[in-house]
Amino acid sequence: MSDWPIGMSTGCFYESDILDVLEVVRDGGFSLIEVCSFPKHLDYHDMDKVKMASRRIREVGLEPFSLHAPFADHIDITSLDEGRRQSSVNELFKAAEAAAEIGVRHLVLHPGPEREGRPLAEEFFHHLERACDSVNAVAGRCKELGLSLLLENMLPHLLFGRTQDMMYIMGAVEGLHVGTCLDTGHAHLAGDLSSVIHKLSCHLRMVHVNDNNGDWDEHLPPGEGGVNWKDVLDQLEQYGFRGALILELSGRHGSDYQKVMDEAREARRYLNQMSRR
Repeated sequence: MSDWPIGMSTGCFYESDILDVLEVVRDGGFSLIEVCSFPKHLDYHDMDKVKMASRRIREVGLEPFSLHAPFADHIDITSLDEGRRQSSVNELFKAAEAAAEIGVRHLVLHPGPEREGRPLAEEFFHHLERACDSVNAVAGRCKELGLSLLLENMLPHLLFGRTQDMMYIMGAVEGLHVGTCLDTGHAHLAGDLSSVIHKLSCHLRMVHVNDNNGDWDEHLPPGEGGVNWKDVLDQLEQYGFRGALILELSGRHGSDYQKVMDEAREARRYLNQMSRR
């Protein structure tokens, strides 16, 4: 089995300032991180703060692998209102500029809004076309900044929660610097994890590793939910995956940093154990 690098997202500390947790992550035995863009954690609009975080990440010896682009109700790159769509794209430009300042390799993006339901076919197609335009614009800005853009499979109940929607957008991408990020929890909730891995495999650059029991997006450590991790790791090996595994765990332990890091280390140990069976 491949010995993939295993890092962790700082999203489990989303209620804490990023400057307060970088040494916690390092002292907990991790060196590879995905940076969370939740404003309370890191305000990507504040470039002075971003530069401070960038310096500190390197001072403590961490490697910033990716930055997760913001997702919120007011960010809708599929909006049929052109003003709102452009405002959402501009928000992602800001996040991309922060990502470049930090020096990450990848910007991870949900390719649709945080909105439930699927409208009638004609309206849905218009949303899909707007998404394609927006993703191409963000991808172009990422290329200018030296980043690759990774589209993440979304929760199945959201507007673009079907894998074929994301693959349609991938097919409309004009450049070669756009890839995919597999979220194991989202795919498990969709009930077709194996199929999602297969569909994303040709473009797969990283994996958001988390587990759940099939009813909601719990972001549990691997092994605490219903995901068959032996099958997941076998598939990744079969498809020649050469990216990183990023633990994307919940913030359920709050400011109990020791408990967070204990959980992260145990998750890493579990993945290593499963990959060597």
